[in-house]
Amino acid sequence: MFSFLYKSMRMRKVLGLVLLGSACGFMLAPTVHADKKKKAATAEPVLGPRKFNFDPTKLVWPSPPNVARVKWLNYFAGQKIDYRQSEKTKSKASWMDRLAGGQTEEEKFNPKDFPFQMIGPYGIAIDSKGLVYVADQRVGAVFIFNTETQDVQMIRNGFEAHFGWVNGLAIDDDDRLFVSDGKLHKVLIFNAKHEVENQITEGLQDPVGLAIDTTNRFLYVVDTQQDQVIVYDADTLKLLRRIGTGGKNHFLTTPGDFGAPQGVAVDADGNVYVTDTMNNRVEIFDADGEFISEFGKHGDGPGYFARPKGIAIDADGHIWVADQMQDRLQVFNREGKLLTYVGMGHGELPGQFKTLMGVAIDKRNRVFTTEQEPGRLQVFRYVTEAEAVEAKKQRDEELEKAAARRQKAAAAAPESKPAEASPKGAETKPN
Repeated sequence: MFSFLYKSMRMRKVLGLVLLGSACGFMLAPTVHADKKKKAATAEPVLGPRKFNFDPTKLVWPSPPNVARVKWLNYFAGQKIDYRQSEKTKSKASWMDRLAGGQTEEEKFNPKDFPFQMIGPYGIAIDSKGLVYVADQRVGAVFIFNTETQDVQMIRNGFEAHFGWVNGLAIDDDDRLFVSDGKLHKVLIFNAKHEVENQITEGLQDPVGLAIDTTNRFLYVVDTQQDQVIVYDADTLKLLRRIGTGGKNHFLTTPGDFGAPQGVAVDADGNVYVTDTMNNRVEIFDADGEFISEFGKHGDGPGYFARPKGIAIDADGHIWVADQMQDRLQVFNREGKLLTYVGMGHGELPGQFKTLMGVAIDKRNRVFTTEQEPGRLQVFRYVTEAEAVEAKKQRDEELEKAAARRQKAAAAAPESKPAEASPKGAETKPN
């Protein structure tokens, strides 16, 4: 039917070009789609800080309708990370650089610029400016967090100091920082500028927990291997006395003795609280080191202990204990009665813990905890007794006002009378 087209050379060329163009388009179409699929498959995931599918700032303990006594605030994991770096195009090395094993500028590692993240945080301390100090055992550094600006400073091994295995922290009223080092068997003292100014080595084997009595000027150092709490003069650094019997290889269970103690805290009256880790209890001493009382027993439920580590005292004199194996932060009164606890099972969500280690409370009633599996510092807010009473009063007043409004609305509503039904079959007569 189309034989007449071939009689013209010009028409042959035109038809050939059309057929060639159609064939090329058909061949290229799958390739274009394949490239799009390939790009979609190889697209890098968007990096950034961790997001949650709920609002963690709404977390409180105990749950409503009870008056909240603990509120979740925030968490920190280390120095800021510039997630935009992943979006930048990396410069390609030449074939000569690749052959020689050379690196591009982006691939070169600079330890001074690297954003350090926490791996094994333990001890916590807060200075007069509200900066939070965290000793990281595995990084070998002290992280210093500004919770308002999110900025992070560091005291690093090999740069600003020489550390072996940092454990506990304490800060006195002059902002001197005390850092216990179990591997180097000493306590380092830094001035307010974070410069090493002194150290304690006398009588130490494995210093872990630290606490300072700013009134009596005592420095308490928990030596885990010696099963003792060693007391020093916080100013002269002279050894004053020891609490507990040493040299028994963690086997003593008698009151006043320890089995691998870890944490220590001091209350407003100078009383000393020690977590006796292997014996799963808390022991209390007066400022002279005399035994007062103890509480706690081994178990796996609320109110019991399974390797208690960190300990802190709040503004109302309550005792906060971080339990490593249960991953539970428990609050007790002086008699050992459980008041409340924080911890929704082992996990990495806000309000959960994974290898919970340290706890500290500052003058603003902020509660800080460290845990080693996710390597993070969680921040909570303690609602004091006075605040809780006021909150309950306001809640009760609001409930009374709401009840009064309902009663008033019910009284103002007109009474509705049921309509009278007409007799069956009755007819309506016109007037």
